[in-house]
Amino acid sequence: KQFKVYLAEVYVNFRLQLYVLSPVENRSLEDDGKSYPGRWQRSPTDPDPSRRGARKKPKNSSRDCRMEKKEMRVRDLGLGFDSDEIVLFKYCMGTCSSSRKNYDLALKALTENGSISGRKVSAHPCCRPTRYETVSFMDAQTIWQTIKWLSAANCSCVG
Repeated sequence: KQFKVYLAEVYVNFRLQLYVLSPVENRSLEDDGKSYPGRWQRSPTDPDPSRRGARKKPKNSSRDCRMEKKEMRVRDLGLGFDSDEIVLFKYCMGTCSSSRKNYDLALKALTENGSISGRKVSAHPCCRPTRYETVSFMDAQTIWQTIKWLSAANCSCVG
């Protein structure tokens, strides 16, 4: 605890010297840089451009599960609403082959060798919404309509 108090006092004194004494003595930061070289000098740049900047996320393949967006007329959604309004419809697309588990691999092998009937059996995870958004619009009779769980808010491999 005493060490923290000491550091705080040193910091306050250092800051006072910069702001109070500097104008009186007409010292610049450049002069202070000579007394505290590590404090004012910038680190040398790395010559390797591949290592500059923050860590980057690995790029997803164009086939990975992802969300896509498309502007659609409400009428074209096929839900029976009569409206020419345009809404942003978000949907999931892509493959989930990299998310397959042992279950999926075993189920695929069993359906292929005939041990399990292959009809209506999904042997791999699929790209589906894990959260949805509500969409509101005005219909042709100028009445506000709200459709719950219409648009995807997040996509993930499910199953």
